[in-house]
Amino acid sequence: MKAAASKPSWRTRVQLWLADRQPRTDQLRLTQRNVYILPTRPGWMMALTLLAMLVGSINYQLNLGYLLTFLLAGSAAVGLHVCHANLRGLVLHLPPPAPTHVGHALHLGLVLSQSQNRLRPALACRVLGQTDDAWADVLPQDSTTVQLQWLPPARGQVDVPALQLETRYPLGLFRAWTVWRPATTAWVYPKPEQPAPPLPAGQAHGSEMGPSRSATEAEPDGVRAYRRGDPMRSIVWKRAAQAMARGTGELVSRDQAPTPLQSTLWLDWNQTSLSNPDARLSRLTAWVLAADRLGLTYGLRLPHLEKPPDSGPLHRRACLEALALC
Repeated sequence: MKAAASKPSWRTRVQLWLADRQPRTDQLRLTQRNVYILPTRPGWMMALTLLAMLVGSINYQLNLGYLLTFLLAGSAAVGLHVCHANLRGLVLHLPPPAPTHVGHALHLGLVLSQSQNRLRPALACRVLGQTDDAWADVLPQDSTTVQLQWLPPARGQVDVPALQLETRYPLGLFRAWTVWRPATTAWVYPKPEQPAPPLPAGQAHGSEMGPSRSATEAEPDGVRAYRRGDPMRSIVWKRAAQAMARGTGELVSRDQAPTPLQSTLWLDWNQTSLSNPDARLSRLTAWVLAADRLGLTYGLRLPHLEKPPDSGPLHRRACLEALALC
């Protein structure tokens, strides 16, 4: 049995509440207005230690105590500035993620770029509310892509969750972070049934027989020299008579292949023989993937939508999106 998911902390709940009130944007440039900074636990301990050192230096009139206290305080102040500047000036961008199925993680490729000539190390990226971090360094005047994973809660066209970028560089005494809500959406298709039953039978069109009588009587466009074993009905007798009149006796045959049997496959909501709507969607999804993998021409019938028969990646995507929104 899977362990029950732990409830988010009060800090995470506050961050999610604040993130829901931010507008969604295609990209975000980090400035002083959207980068926040606070001391970490070691930072608060450092502040208390400096306060105790300052009180002791005042009481005992220790000049070296003053020197050490202000030296450490100056180092912490420089660390505050460097930590905030490590994020300031970055540009965040998220391309549309590839579609996925219910139960599978969505892969988010967060792009971090900058135009400044400085190194930005130790950047931690995560989906807001999760604890798994992806670390990255951004080289001067360069960009890097950070891969994040997120498990969508339901099928359909879902909004990408808020993302968080933070750093504690260089001393770990301060934590600078930002929260961004991308405007990108992602498609989550129904989970295909495993194993799925065979595809339903299609409607046949065409014939596997040879050419009709009218086609036999007419002279075809393509002919070839007679070969031993060619059926008599494939010989062009009109040209044979002309050749015999010329005294050559050359025979030619029709170079026409039999018309293959073609079928149109309909994937119908009512053909699934299931009562659960989600189970029907899973079976239809498996059938769409199987028909596309076999290169068949297929159509999709849903209760309030019908996709005409077609084939190819665009048709497969249109059918899967219709199933996701059903």
